[in-house]
Amino acid sequence: MRVDIWSDLVCPWCYIGKRRFERALARFEHGTSVSLVHRAFQLNPAAPRDHQTDRRAMLMRKYRLTAGQAEDMDARMTDVAAAEGLEYHLEGTVSGNTADGHQLVHLAREQGRQDTMLERLYRAYFVEQRSIFDQHSLVTLAEEEGLEAASVADALRENRYAAAVEQDVEAARRLGISGVPFFLIDERVALSGAQSPDVFLDALTRHHSVGL
Repeated sequence: MRVDIWSDLVCPWCYIGKRRFERALARFEHGTSVSLVHRAFQLNPAAPRDHQTDRRAMLMRKYRLTAGQAEDMDARMTDVAAAEGLEYHLEGTVSGNTADGHQLVHLAREQGRQDTMLERLYRAYFVEQRSIFDQHSLVTLAEEEGLEAASVADALRENRYAAAVEQDVEAARRLGISGVPFFLIDERVALSGAQSPDVFLDALTRHHSVGL
């Protein structure tokens, strides 16, 4: 069984969805036979790649929120994350273009480290308030996960995985995906959003039963 998961690195619900799906997979009787493929999605593809903006100010503009409403939204998100064992630190974080970060996830996939690299990027951004936008920061994070720094730097500088990222984005367009996280089981069963572990487990179990 294969599960394709579309997500963006700056999407707080995507990290929560990842953790909830992992909880479901741990309970799934055939979990060890499930292959995960992480796909790129960009919530703000027009963001400049050489500039970062204040994340909360960006949300205020996008959703026409007051400062108090944005703060309350972050507080609720922090509480939801905490229930999943994730310690979000959202105040003062910045946002930017995630294309290079997605390229790094593709590079890590070739080395069998896609999931751990994605996890590292989520933790760096939402927990540690580290940049996941500039190439220097990405190379450092990749090296922390055991990837070879020089080869990562070369790949990012050459945009070696840009086409792979665009293919993911195009696939999302064809499927009509407008929000993430989005889960697709064996190209047949789709689940949108950070569903509960029970919902994920039910989908996995039902699909496995049908496929027998």
